[in-house]
Amino acid sequence: MARDGHHGGRGAALAGAGAVLLSLSSMNLGAAFAKTLFPLVGAYGIAALRIDLAAILLLLFRRPWRRPIPRDIRWPLLAYGVTLGFMNLFIYQAFARIPLGIAMAIEVTGPLAIVLFGSRRPRDFLWLGAAVAGLLLLLPLKSDAALDPLGVAFAVGAAACWALYILTGKRISGALGGDAAAWGMLVAAILMMPVGLAHAGAALFSPWVLMVGLAIALLSSAFPYSLEMEAMRWLPAPVFGLMLSSAPAVGALAGFIVLGERLTPLQWFAILCIMAASGGSALTTGRNAAIEDAPQ
Repeated sequence: MARDGHHGGRGAALAGAGAVLLSLSSMNLGAAFAKTLFPLVGAYGIAALRIDLAAILLLLFRRPWRRPIPRDIRWPLLAYGVTLGFMNLFIYQAFARIPLGIAMAIEVTGPLAIVLFGSRRPRDFLWLGAAVAGLLLLLPLKSDAALDPLGVAFAVGAAACWALYILTGKRISGALGGDAAAWGMLVAAILMMPVGLAHAGAALFSPWVLMVGLAIALLSSAFPYSLEMEAMRWLPAPVFGLMLSSAPAVGALAGFIVLGERLTPLQWFAILCIMAASGGSALTTGRNAAIEDAPQ
């Protein structure tokens, strides 16, 4: 892009990294508060409420209709919105069954897969091994882990959606910037609202649920997704995925502070293995990816 000038490499990387870290902090704090509403409207209800309120907020703030959507990115934009909807739906189902930090550890393997599949370096098999080891330790095969198998399955589904979210988001972010988040959230809202109404009904519209839902929408969707779309403009997809390596720790911290969730030593070790895989990939893959993506 034109604004990626001579200083664009380091300055853009710092701006993109800051945006991703701020996004993760906001998103996980919102997820922790959302879990407190599960007894009232269920995981399906809060996922739909979060997406719909976030869509309204983003449409009001961004007013994306002021510029047309280029014809060649309409289908990628639709795919982005559908992926966004299912990613939210799956991760909230996982949150309802397993601790936040563990769900995030499993989900972050989606972005990590983008990095590892995009690499041709033998040393990256080490990071792949660490990620696989972490996942195996989190699988509900040992009694001390005590994880719900369905919760793990939903987290794996969210991981696949997160990988697709990055790829489709990268495709449309250059043309739409932050407006992509608004359009994508609208698509997700249209898709998810019938699901939420079918499971929660009129309880979704009680004043307390709407008030807390609005706060969750700001923290978990409107604010972080806008930040991420801006970050995608500055960072190549592999580097963006690498910045998400801190997500499990942020999620575990939010779960402990807000919900009092405590993890076993084995679960913490598994999370650290996955974080090590992401961080190690950053050292070996991220730098080369950034160089290849830099303007010539």
